[in-house]
This record gives sequence, C-alpha cells and structure tokens, in this order.
Amino acid sequence: MPTAILTGQPVPGSSIESELRSLGFDVHLASGAADTETLLARVPGEHRVAVVDARFVGHPHALRLGLTDPRFPLAAIPGAVTAQPAARQALTRAMARENSAGGGTVLAVDSLADRITAALDADGADVHRPELGSLVAAVPADPQARNEARQAVAAVDDEAVRLKSAVKARDGFVTTFFISPYSRYIARWCARRGLTPNQVTTASLITALIAAGCAATGTRGGFVAAGVLLIASFVLDCTDGQLARYSLQYSTLGAWLDATFDRAKEYAYYAGLALGAARGGDDVWALALGAMILQTCRHVVDFSFNEANHDATANTSPTAALSDKLDSVGWTVWVRRMIVLPIGERWAMIAVLTALTTPRITFYALLIGCAFSATYTTAGRVLRSLTRRATRTDRAAKALADLADSGPLAEAAAMGLRGTARRLPAITAPAVALLGGAAVVATAALTDFGGPWPLVAAIVYLLTSALAVARPLKGALDWLVPPFFRAAEYLTVLFLSAKADVNGALPAAFGLVAAVAYHHYDTVYRIRGDAGAPPQWLVRTIGGHEGRTLVICVLAALLTAPQFKLALTVLAVAVALVVLVESIRFWVAAHKVGAPAVHDEGEPA
Repeated sequence: MPTAILTGQPVPGSSIESELRSLGFDVHLASGAADTETLLARVPGEHRVAVVDARFVGHPHALRLGLTDPRFPLAAIPGAVTAQPAARQALTRAMARENSAGGGTVLAVDSLADRITAALDADGADVHRPELGSLVAAVPADPQARNEARQAVAAVDDEAVRLKSAVKARDGFVTTFFISPYSRYIARWCARRGLTPNQVTTASLITALIAAGCAATGTRGGFVAAGVLLIASFVLDCTDGQLARYSLQYSTLGAWLDATFDRAKEYAYYAGLALGAARGGDDVWALALGAMILQTCRHVVDFSFNEANHDATANTSPTAALSDKLDSVGWTVWVRRMIVLPIGERWAMIAVLTALTTPRITFYALLIGCAFSATYTTAGRVLRSLTRRATRTDRAAKALADLADSGPLAEAAAMGLRGTARRLPAITAPAVALLGGAAVVATAALTDFGGPWPLVAAIVYLLTSALAVARPLKGALDWLVPPFFRAAEYLTVLFLSAKADVNGALPAAFGLVAAVAYHHYDTVYRIRGDAGAPPQWLVRTIGGHEGRTLVICVLAALLTAPQFKLALTVLAVAVALVVLVESIRFWVAAHKVGAPAVHDEGEPA
C-alpha cells in the first residue's frame, strides 16, 4: 500500500487526511523534518511514498493527478511530492539535505514538501508537474489565505474537470462529437464499479469479434448487426482510454493491449466481411487483404516519420509552419482531421456501409478513402522533410533500422556494401528501397504463377534492401525505407497468392500478412515503450522482410498452386505462433517487473 506522510502542524477541520486515504494511501503524521525522515526510512522500498503538507487545500483530483499517476517516478504539486520505488533514492537524498538544513524543527511557514521538490530540481531530477488547469492546489500561510483557497475550491466543479480531462484534447470529428460526449460517463460508471481499462479493452475486442462473426453470416440481418456491434466496439475502445485517464490507471500492458487489439479488431472484421461475401458468391479476399496492407503501410508511415523526427535538432519547416497556421482556423482543423480518415471516421464508414450495402462496396470505399488520406499525409510529410533543416540522431537511425526489420541475408549483404553506400548520395536509401520493392511487386503481379521471374526479382530486392540499410538511416527521406519494405513484402504475397488462382490461397495470404504485420506493430510498441526492438533471434527466426519475400517467391516458383496454398498456411501459422508467444512473454514479463507505465493516446489513422 502507498504511504503518505503528513508534515507540519495539523489544521482543525482539514479533510486532507481523509482525502489521502480515499486515494489509497496509508497516512502517517510527522511533526517536522526529522520525524518525516524517520518515517520515510520505515516505508518499504517497493512502495510509493508521498510527503504532503498538512495545510494543503485543493481539489481531490489535483491530489490524484499529483500523487497517483503511475507513469512518472517523481511528481509534485504545490504542497505535495511523491516518489515511486525507482525514485526513492533521489527523494531520500533530498529529504536528508532538507532535514540537515532545517535542523529538524517544526515548520511554521515554509512547506517541507515544496522544499524537497526544490531540492530534487537542484539535483537535476525529472519531477513531473501535472497541468492542473482550474484545479486548486495550495498551501495557505494564514487563515485569510486558507479561506480564499477554500472559496476557490468551491468555485470549481472537481468532477466536471475530471470528466473533461478524461477525453483526449485532440481527437477526430466523429469521436469528439458523436462518441466522447457520452462515453466519458460510461468510463465513470466503470470506474465506480471497479472495472479496469484492460477489462474494457477486452470487452471491446470481444464485441468486435462478434461483429466479425455476424458479418461472416453473409445475411442482411448479419450485416446490420455487424455494423451496430462495430460502433459499440468503438465506443468501448474510446471508453477504455477515458477510464485510464479518469482513474489514472495506466500500465505498460494496458497500452500494448489497447494498441494491439485495435489492429486485431479491424483486421478480423475485414476477414468477417470477406467470409460473408463468399457466402453470397462474391470473392473479395483480395480487397480485404489490400485494405489490410494499405492500412498497415499507413501506420508504418506514421511510425517511421515520428521516430525519425522524435528528437531532431534545429527542426524548422515552412510546411510545418503553414500547418500550425491552419490549425488556428477552426473549420480547417476538423477538415484536416477528417481527411486523414482516423479510426472513428473509418469505423463509422465501415459500419454504415456494411449495414446498407455489400462487402465489395464497403472495401472499395475503404480503399479509396484510405488511399486518398495516405497520399495526403505522406505528401505532407515528404514536403516537411525536404524543407526541414534538422540533424537526425543516432537514436532515430537505430529506430528506423529496427523498423526496417532486416533479416540475416540483408544484414550480411549490407556489411559488404557499406563502403559503396557511403559514397552514394543521401537519397540512395529510399530510392533503392522503392526501386527494389517495385521490381519484385511488379514482377509478381505481371508474370505467370510458377515462373522464375519473381524469384529473380526477389534476389534483386534482397540486394537493394541491403544497400538501403548499409549506412545509418539519417537522411531527410530515410523514414520512407520501412514503409517501402512493408509494401513490397505484403504486396508480393498478395499478387502471388492471387496469381495462384486456387481456392483458399488468398485467405492463407491474409493470415500470413496478418501475422507478419503483428510482428511489425509489436516492434513499434516496444520502441515507443523504450524497450528496444524484438530480440535478434526472433527477427532471424522469421527471416526478416527480405528473407520472407525470397521464401515466398521460391515457393511460388517450385510448388503447384494447391501446394503453394498449403505452404502459405503453414508459414502463416508458424510465424504467428513464434511472434505471438514471444510478444506475450515479453509484455507480461515487463508488466510483472514493474516496467514504466505508459498510455498510448491512439494513432491518428
């Protein structure tokens, strides 16, 4: 149980002790700095500890924000400071210094908690100070100031502020105006009944899977039910994040589940639509796979661009300045958010079209909409990169290399090409990645199944991929390398399975791409959580993007169409088992050992 140490002279009528207990703290009273240091030493090292001034006046939610957020090792608000186990040593040092300076006397004016916070700042510790907005947090020095602080507390509705802060400040049009106005109250209902964000996330996944099952029936009633349930799943998807913000229940495992389940829900729904269409005699598996590929590549563009510019220095761009200027014009903000077809708009469109039209029309609309938004966002980012004066860091280059997912073949070839790569212009990496990927995709799409040309193109793709990563990815457009690799691998699988022209090949390809895409998403979430990329043995075991592409082309050249379908199925199952087992092991272990809590605010796309 976390411990709170109340310091200084108690104030008659103060509710601070009961408020701390309501937040889950075991409260101990200390008369001064020496007593506080003694009590602090008695708190077990694996527990959170807080030092709070007994004269504190403020909103309960201000205390909650300052003292219970699991994402920050050190946090403070006026009159209170807290430390998680990872930061206990820093807090103990600061406390010892203040005790020595104060002589252990009872504090009459100065707040010991604030002095400890100042000492932590002087030591260079990273102390988080939450944005309180209209919430009050103060340590009044006299009765008049206390009375004024209490009046300020009474003038602000603590619960209204808490509900408002549960909703993301920046979200899509559909989410902002059609979901969040009531989903925040669902989040509060869940919080008051002890439900956790992970439970709501799981409920959202189950609802989406039921929706996919309804779509798979291929009946009009099933399609209508699927559309309704998909919207319900999205409401729960918004609720889990709002519940996390409302109750400050952030965790490493929760962020991973939230992000991973979003992809699983959407792609499972695509499969359900394809199965439903097949029951009606319409084969749309190629469209379903194409939609998954397009959506995954859009996300990789987002991830790569953000990682490339995560800590860029001298970061200036006229395009970015124009974007900021447009953000100051109200209507353009919503238009630009809708153009990128974020998850709310996308799922609403899918749900409505599922209920009213056919799976084929739904996929056509989805592909057209996502292609337009992908073009818009990618073009904007290319312009920003070309007009930006920035120096990319080693961290950014390492992240892009991890996102590239190069296997042992590309790594070995890259070692021999490093000297050549250093002499080539900066545009080389994305250019050769694009050319090599285009070659293997075009060959797979335009030649007959079973021919040798896709295999030849795959060998060329291996060499171009190696050249692309032979030197650190620090060029202005090097963030395009991972998306080019993703598109090349996924589209090669799509075209070869379509060319096989055998029943079941495209569903098998859908499963294989889904398994590989999961691995690529998992890589992103590990990097975001500062956990590093998946282990090298995993990347080598599943071959890297160039190795998998080469294997697929070899199988297509050597096997008959039915055998190729079976090989795709086996490969999909094998890759899925390896990446899922390792991913689940990693995230559960990280959660158990107390990895820093995070919260994924969600992707714009």
